[in-house]
Amino acid sequence: MTHNLHRIASALLVASAALCATHASADQLDTITAAKKIRVAIDLAVPPYAMKDEKLNAVGSDVETAQLLAKSLGLALEIVPTTGANRVPFLQTDKADIVISSMSVTPEREKVVDFSIPYAAILAVVGAPKSMTLTGPADLVGKKIISTRGTTNDQEVTKILPAGAQIVRFDDDATSITAVVSGQADIFATAPPLLKTINEKNPAKQMEPKFTMKVNMLAIGLRKNEPRLKEKLDAFVKAHLQSGELNTIYKKYHGADLPVEVTRNGG
Repeated sequence: MTHNLHRIASALLVASAALCATHASADQLDTITAAKKIRVAIDLAVPPYAMKDEKLNAVGSDVETAQLLAKSLGLALEIVPTTGANRVPFLQTDKADIVISSMSVTPEREKVVDFSIPYAAILAVVGAPKSMTLTGPADLVGKKIISTRGTTNDQEVTKILPAGAQIVRFDDDATSITAVVSGQADIFATAPPLLKTINEKNPAKQMEPKFTMKVNMLAIGLRKNEPRLKEKLDAFVKAHLQSGELNTIYKKYHGADLPVEVTRNGG
């Protein structure tokens, strides 16, 4: 009897382990398809990539890209609001299926998440009022610079920061923008569209890009080792770069065509 009980217990353990392994290795594309919706993490405080309009609807180039993706896959879209610092953790903790949120492809991020081929690009710049002369990192000595924690802008300005300069970090772009608008500092490590937002909120600021730190490729982020989902996302980006729809979305919000570094991916 005892022997039989041991055999039954062993069989149950094997079955349980097999079930857990199957669950752990479940293909994410199948999971998304079965749910009939795709959960996309988007930071809704990064105009013109993503923001709320006067009716509190989500709008912006990343929002329309997510809408186009969901439509092309025949799925409902669920926007999962996030912040710059939480984009990768939201993927890792299954709060979102993918990220479309002005997320630049970096070697550090590629260690923990996978990316589609780039669908857009973003400049990492140092911006300041028109009256201020800044031609390079050396001019930041003795200055206070605002940046948003967890962004590539923060990473880039940290790399070039000279001794005697100070970075003041905030958790999201909306708070960083408010800090600049309210005069907590005049220098902002960011992307050009956010300088425009500051000028709209406070025209006296006259913020403008002073020098470019880096041109970053933006791509859709997904969890590691999901080849079928990555293949589907790559095919989406390639097809809609070829059709011009992604360029139309970008131009609508950014007032310029996608860089050739991006459009050539439609090949």
